[in-house]
Amino acid sequence: MSGLPQARTSLPPVTGAWKIGDPPGRRQWCAIKSPLQLESGAEIPGIQLAYETWGELSSDRSNAVLVLHALTGDSHVSGPPEPGHPTQGWWDGLVGPGMALDTNRWFVVAPNVLGGCQGTTGPSSRHPALGRAWGSAFPFITQRDQVDAEVKLADVLGVERWALVVGGSMGGMRALEWAVSYPERTGALLVLATTAAASAEQIAWATVQIQAIRSDPNWQGGSYHATDRGPLAGLGLARRLAHVTYRSEPDLERRFSCKAQKAEDPWRGGRYQVESYLEHHASKLLRRFDASSYVVLTEAMNAHNVGRQRGGIRSALMRVTAPTLVAGIDSDRLYPLRQQAELARLIPSADRLRVVESSYGHDGFLTEIDQVGALLKEALAF
Repeated sequence: MSGLPQARTSLPPVTGAWKIGDPPGRRQWCAIKSPLQLESGAEIPGIQLAYETWGELSSDRSNAVLVLHALTGDSHVSGPPEPGHPTQGWWDGLVGPGMALDTNRWFVVAPNVLGGCQGTTGPSSRHPALGRAWGSAFPFITQRDQVDAEVKLADVLGVERWALVVGGSMGGMRALEWAVSYPERTGALLVLATTAAASAEQIAWATVQIQAIRSDPNWQGGSYHATDRGPLAGLGLARRLAHVTYRSEPDLERRFSCKAQKAEDPWRGGRYQVESYLEHHASKLLRRFDASSYVVLTEAMNAHNVGRQRGGIRSALMRVTAPTLVAGIDSDRLYPLRQQAELARLIPSADRLRVVESSYGHDGFLTEIDQVGALLKEALAF
């Protein structure tokens, strides 16, 4: 399996996860000592949630907004790269004074998801009994388990009801689960580029990515954290596969076509421009993510079905009482508009599907800041 040479890119030898002793950045932590009961019947003996906040919680605690990140996102929604945060905020330009999420008015909270690798309990975290990373011992988790963990954070913060719960892609799955599982705590809802249940094609793409990681000889059954070599080649390949689905075919064609990378000849071992582009994004992810978290979170996305054990999707979505905006990206081939149209049709408090126009594909929910900002303002006006 081809990978990214460590000497060439100065990559971490095992994982890009945040570790104790690393700069904390803007993170805060919430420690929950009681066991977290999981949907599978298993439990995690105690969890730690990393999160970031912007603005101030009002005296009546009515101005809190919950922002939920996608698969490889984290709590760093807004802000520059700095020690502890290798990249700028993934919604930079939407959170701050006078912005769509105006921190002069709103108290914005963004947790790192359960199972993640940027300060929240996940496979790279230290197991309290084993004295080493959880690794392969980390249990199977679902979106509902992740939301139950976020409920505990809300309790600690004293937020009984979010003014708005918002998320895109995997974050949209959790936002839906908030509105279905905890309708009394969800004041308004905005879901972007997501679905009521994972489709066969989405599971297929994700399964190939999981297999790429597990096929890496350095995967070692998921227990590689105490070694000097992690499954970087597998994670890099998974990222390449995923990124193709995140962008639209016209966007890739417009930017790269079949051109060779400058001063390289693909007939003589060189790369095409699109090949170099995918390698760049793989290299960036390896510096800030963990392969086991990628597997755990992707498996949770595959299991996403808001109608599971609730009488089906229609019955589950009837539980949503929050005023709801549903938006999709017109060029999204991974989460096509028909999936958001279904949500808009079945959620009683949703009126119509909003369509974000973008040439970028699924990533449009991250890149189309002006259009997403307008949706946020509309949702906050409910």
